Amino acid sequence: MKSKLTLAAVILAFITINFAFAQQQDKSTRPSPADSVHATTSDGVHITIHYSKPSLKGRQLGVDIAKIGEVWRTGANEITTIEFDKDVLVQGKALPKGKYGLWTIPGETESTIIFSKKWQGWGVGYSDKEDQLRVPAQSTTGNPMVEQFNISVDPAGVINLAWGDIILPISVRAAN
Repeated sequence: MKSKLTLAAVILAFITINFAFAQQQDKSTRPSPADSVHATTSDGVHITIHYSKPSLKGRQLGVDIAKIGEVWRTGANEITTIEFDKDVLVQGKALPKGKYGLWTIPGETESTIIFSKKWQGWGVGYSDKEDQLRVPAQSTTGNPMVEQFNISVDPAGVINLAWGDIILPISVRAAN
């Protein structure tokens, strides 16, 4: 009888722990929900981006969040990932096909976009030793204001990072 009670307690504990873990993994309930972009450009590059969408919530972009001059994870939660199915030119610079962590150093008028070989894990602990490529991107101002960070890809191969009144267009095209 005692062994049956012990077994029941172990099973109940196991179920409770698994349920709690599953709740933590439910990304839809996070304040910065997960999103994905899947696009194929007019020159045949398939781009896949996985990221989380933080909101401004009254914070000032460049001051309170995504601070000017500091490395930012280009989203929230886990590292934002970007994957190309073929070798590409990003802002005219070569980047081999593969999966990368996407980081940004925001600037007043020009930001630095970083493609890191480290693409797994939480969005902290950035190291420039893992950089595969860095490219500049000129900021433009958009209208209307974008409260929740958004990434889109147009058919011409421009990845747009939009938040607040800032849009960072990043040109991507097939390398050959």
